[in-house]
Amino acid sequence: MSDEREATPIPETAAAACRLLEAQSLPSSLMTVARTLHDAGHEVVLVGGAVRDCLLGRARGDWDLATSATPDEVTRLFRKTIPTGVEHGTVTVVLGKGARRVVTEVTTFRGEGDYVDGRRPSEVEFLRELEADLARRDFTVNAFAWNPLTRVFTDCFDGLRDLNRGVIRAVGDPVARFGEDGLRAMRAVRFCATLGYRLDAATHDAIGGALEILAKVSRERVRVELIKLLGARRPSLGLLPMAETGMWPIVLGALEEDARREAIAAVDRIGLGADKPDAVVRLARLLWPRREDRAGVEAAIDGLKPSREERRRVLALTDPRRAALASEEDAAALRRLLVELGGREHLADTLDLLEVDPAQRARVDAATAEAALTVGELAIKGGDLVAAGIVKPGKAIGFLLRALLLHVVETPADNTRARLLEVARARLELALQLARAQS
Repeated sequence: MSDEREATPIPETAAAACRLLEAQSLPSSLMTVARTLHDAGHEVVLVGGAVRDCLLGRARGDWDLATSATPDEVTRLFRKTIPTGVEHGTVTVVLGKGARRVVTEVTTFRGEGDYVDGRRPSEVEFLRELEADLARRDFTVNAFAWNPLTRVFTDCFDGLRDLNRGVIRAVGDPVARFGEDGLRAMRAVRFCATLGYRLDAATHDAIGGALEILAKVSRERVRVELIKLLGARRPSLGLLPMAETGMWPIVLGALEEDARREAIAAVDRIGLGADKPDAVVRLARLLWPRREDRAGVEAAIDGLKPSREERRRVLALTDPRRAALASEEDAAALRRLLVELGGREHLADTLDLLEVDPAQRARVDAATAEAALTVGELAIKGGDLVAAGIVKPGKAIGFLLRALLLHVVETPADNTRARLLEVARARLELALQLARAQS
C-alpha cells in the first residue's frame, strides 16, 4: 500500500459504505436543498470527489449535488437561484441573506454529445436516470452516488473494488472516455499521485492512443492538474505513468529518459516530510536538466500558461548559474554569485532544488547570513549620499550604490553607514564617469 493511502479501512461493500456515509455531518443548507428536491418527486444524490474522499477517510472538498430535476424545475422550486452554468445543467441555489447567505450548486443528471475540442461536449442532454449520469464520468472511483435522504449508495461500476485495489480505472470503455475529454489523461495520473494508486492496464494503454486529444486541451487546465500532481507526497506515482504513456512531451517538452528518471526521483525527495510540498520548486526541478537551453525552458513553462509569479520563480530557479551553489566553497565567490542572481530571494528554494548537502548549506549560510546581497540591504540609501553632499540626484546614485554593494560583497563588515560614506567618496569619480557614459 502506498504511503498516500490513508490508514482508515476502506469499505468493501455497499452496506459498509452506507454506514460510513451515514455518519457524515452534512451542511444544513445542502440538506434543505436536497429535501426540497426530494419532496417535489426528484431524485437527488451527492456525487463526485467528496463521496470518494469520505470512503477513503481523507479530508474532503465541497459536496456536489446532482438531481433528476431539470434546471427549469430547480429554478421553480427555490426563491432565488443563479444560472451558473445552466447550459450544462448547473444552477446555484441561494438560501438566506447577508451573513446567513449560503449557496449550493445543483447539477442535472446529463449525457453528452460528441466532444469536438478534446474537452467540451458539443451538446448536453438532460437525463432522469442516475446510472446514465454516472456512466459519463471519468473514473470508477469518481462514479459513486449517495442519497442522504433515502440512504442509498450507488456504485454501478465496481468503484469500491477499485478503491480497495488502489486502481484508477476508466468508467466503461477507456478508449471512449479519453477520446471524449483529453484532460482525463492528466486527471488519471494526478489521481495516481494524490491517492497513491496505479493505472488499470486497459486505462494505461488507452491514454497512449488519445495523446492528440490531450494536445487540444487548454494549457491552463493541464497546468492545474500538473500542479496538483506535484503537490502530492510522492509525485513519481503520477509522473512515471505520465512518461510511460507518452504524455510527458506534450505537457513538459521532450527530455532524455535517464535525465527524466533522475528528475522524477529528485522531485519525490524535494519537500519530503513537508506538510505542503512546494509544487513550483518541483516543477523547476523537472525542467532543471534543460537549464542550458533557456529558450526551451521558457517554451516549456510558457506552454503551461502559468501565473506571472510562477513563471518568474521557475525561470529564476532554472538559471544554470545556480548550479555553483552546490559546490562553491569560497565565501566571497558565493556572495558574488548571489548578487548576480538578484540576491537571496530564491536561495532556500535553490538549495532544496539542488539537494545541497548539510556541509555546503552551512557554508552558504555562513557566507550570506550577515551580508548585503542587494542594494536594498546596504546600510545606506541614495538619499543618504545626497544628504552627505557626496553626489547630486541623478543616475550617478545608482552606479555608486552598485559600487558599494560590490565592495561589501568582498568585505561584509564594511556595511555600516559611516564606512559606506567613506567608500562612496572614494568611488564617486568612477560612478560619475559611468553616469556620463550612459547619458
